[in-house]
Amino acid sequence: MSANPVPAKNTRAAPKGQQTKAVIIDAALNLAAQIGLEGLSIGAIAEVTQMSKSGVFAHFGSREELQISVVREYHLRFEQEVFYPALKAARGLPRLRAMFANWMKRTSAEIDSGCIYISGAVEFDDRPGPVRDALADSVNIWLAAMHRAVQQAQTEGHLHADADAKQISFEIHALILALHYEARFLRVPASLERANRGFDNILERSAIAGAPGASVRRLAPVR
Repeated sequence: MSANPVPAKNTRAAPKGQQTKAVIIDAALNLAAQIGLEGLSIGAIAEVTQMSKSGVFAHFGSREELQISVVREYHLRFEQEVFYPALKAARGLPRLRAMFANWMKRTSAEIDSGCIYISGAVEFDDRPGPVRDALADSVNIWLAAMHRAVQQAQTEGHLHADADAKQISFEIHALILALHYEARFLRVPASLERANRGFDNILERSAIAGAPGASVRRLAPVR
């Protein structure tokens, strides 16, 4: 992820082959959110899209290539929904807050549908190969962007210079993982509120009083 804006989309219609491939990837992405990347197969996608197996195979060539394409598409959509909109906010704490808010918004939607980054980590954590590499690269790109945002907040004088940027980034990521586990798996009430409170607590420890975005939102008590 970089600070460059999203390039303007080409208004010309894509060739039919590209359109068909996009339909397949979209169907595979929706299916993977429900059953995981391991559940994807040429046959399953052919059934969902009402295409022949040979037709699906012609666009990807292998199950592994299909899985990698799904990971890349998920990452692209994640960037478009979470990262790029946050760049409209001022550097420092305002941008860091925007990134977390966008991340929470997407996470809230995925509590029901599932997150490919998280389910993929469970499926491929101990399975070396191209699919795991694609997943790890995508997650690392996003976490690096979050870490840069924390460092920028220090540079802008919004967070104390001696604050541990890596620890802050780690704890922010941990909030999202805990939210998925508690809200999706355990169905714990008020998990979203607790995650937001946790983010405010992280900033409260390191933010400089009076800095833009330093004020902590006071949430109603959660029980």
